[in-house]
Amino acid sequence: MKSTVRRTFIIVNIILLFIVFLSYQLHGFQKVETIMLDINMKQSASHDSDPHIVVVAVDNESIEALGQFPWDRAVYASFLEMVNQDGFEPAAIAFDITFSDASNEESDTIFAEALASYNNVILPMVGVTTGDVFQTSVVHTDQYLQTTHVFYPFDLLAQYTHHAHINRVVSHDGVIRQAWLKIQAPDGTIIPSLAYKAVEMTGADLSFYDEYTDRQKTSDPIAKNTMTIAYDLVTDDYLTVPFVNVLYGDIPPETFQNAIVFVGATATGVSGDSGQDSGPTPLERDTKLVYVHANIANQLLQGSYIQYAPNVLELILIAIAYILFMLLPWRFKNLYTFSMVILSIVIIYFAQQYSYQQLNYHISIIYMLEAMLIAYVFNVSLKSYMEQSQKNFVTRQFGRYISPDLVKDIVKQGMDIQIGGISKRITILFLDIRGFTSLSEQLTPAEVVDVLNTKFTMITKTALENNGTIDKFIGDAAMILFNAPLDVADHEKMAVLTAYQIQQSMNPIREQLLEKYGVEVNIGIGIHTGNVVIGNIGSYLRMDYTAIGDSVNIASRIESGTVAGQILVSEEVYKATSNSFEYGDGVEKMFKGKSQPIAIYELLKLK
Repeated sequence: MKSTVRRTFIIVNIILLFIVFLSYQLHGFQKVETIMLDINMKQSASHDSDPHIVVVAVDNESIEALGQFPWDRAVYASFLEMVNQDGFEPAAIAFDITFSDASNEESDTIFAEALASYNNVILPMVGVTTGDVFQTSVVHTDQYLQTTHVFYPFDLLAQYTHHAHINRVVSHDGVIRQAWLKIQAPDGTIIPSLAYKAVEMTGADLSFYDEYTDRQKTSDPIAKNTMTIAYDLVTDDYLTVPFVNVLYGDIPPETFQNAIVFVGATATGVSGDSGQDSGPTPLERDTKLVYVHANIANQLLQGSYIQYAPNVLELILIAIAYILFMLLPWRFKNLYTFSMVILSIVIIYFAQQYSYQQLNYHISIIYMLEAMLIAYVFNVSLKSYMEQSQKNFVTRQFGRYISPDLVKDIVKQGMDIQIGGISKRITILFLDIRGFTSLSEQLTPAEVVDVLNTKFTMITKTALENNGTIDKFIGDAAMILFNAPLDVADHEKMAVLTAYQIQQSMNPIREQLLEKYGVEVNIGIGIHTGNVVIGNIGSYLRMDYTAIGDSVNIASRIESGTVAGQILVSEEVYKATSNSFEYGDGVEKMFKGKSQPIAIYELLKLK
């Protein structure tokens, strides 16, 4: 990885991971988080009704029979008498109907006397918080929800009953997901919720919930004794009986024995708790609030609760997901990593679902998936950019000098073309056109270029067909490399074969030039094999892919010792190719700049 790309890789990945962490802290995907929680609840809901919970509904049937709501309070006295029959008393009768103001004095007195006769009735109160009493308030995790005022039941009634609040928590999207199990009145009195008080009156042990603090991962308020409601039942799952049927004695008394009886409004347009009788929940679009209380009671009776993964654990999982999918694209092909992404999403989703359904343990996977996808997309993009740049570089560097097949191999293998040189053993072929100076004296400049282009086209085609690399053309000379940049099997043989084919291809060209201009033109070729430094040599402004070293000089000296139409090779080339070609006897010859003679052999023909 190049240093500039490496810096980009490190810096951008750090920034992106920080953005993911920031998104987690600011709950950037809060809506998606809550949707995931809702999905978990829907999929894990058992829909098994609890026989200890009975809902007495102020429904359309009851209103039709008893008249417009609110009813005369004497009706409730008769209702309590029917529910509390000897030997079949319920554990708690929880009204989700407020009685804040006085009504008909005689009826209030009758109702109060009935309340005084029974010790299992709970009347609701409403605590006023900052803002709308039905909306959320900002609180501290070590404090109960603080109220500025409490609307208790009418004094005549309040003195004979238990009290509980019916304040509801509404999430950012209007869905009822949390409940305050207890709130605090201005005088310091701790007031339980309607469901909590009703379950407490059954004798259930609620000591755990007394100190339970919900570590939820949304911007909804978190307060002491705040609980996420683990909805397990929908409206139709509960045993619901019309109020009028209870009043007229149509319901068997054993239905209420030791049960929690919630009395609340279900009829259209009837308000049971200070003006709002329904709201959306994770399981239903519109749930009457008496059933929300019933769900809370059901959860408390079962002793269940939703446990949230701590922030530290989720941040660790986010970091692991990011680092993993930051590195994978660089280790595997894009198709494999894409498959890993899809598979990981499926595994994470079902693992989170299993955790919730089996353990009631909720892990927020949204930010883990966000980290995974951001890391994957960026690093795949960076890798693709590098690969495309490499392909373009290879094409620019070698497209005109080596065979298309070799270019494809370089691109396919993803070779890192070094900026600089590497040491490698290659075969170097030098050739020079003899007689061209005499010929050029008879030609116009345009004709000289045309003749050169014709010869070099033939030379280039022959070299590329034999996996040679055209290093450079120097006037009427050329330098051709074999075994660079890719390895070429039998590169010595391919070089000699190239030289032989070039000489054979020169025959018709030589005859044409001799006939047309009266000048004989030939080629002298020298070949040597040895170690060189090869690579991109030059400066950042201009560089060439070439070879340098003593072996290059030797090949050039051998070529300079040829006569027209002759191919001379060094001893190294001779030893590697003598099985395929016939050579003349070797001779040692001194060359300019060399202190020792060099053995050379003349190529005669193919075997």
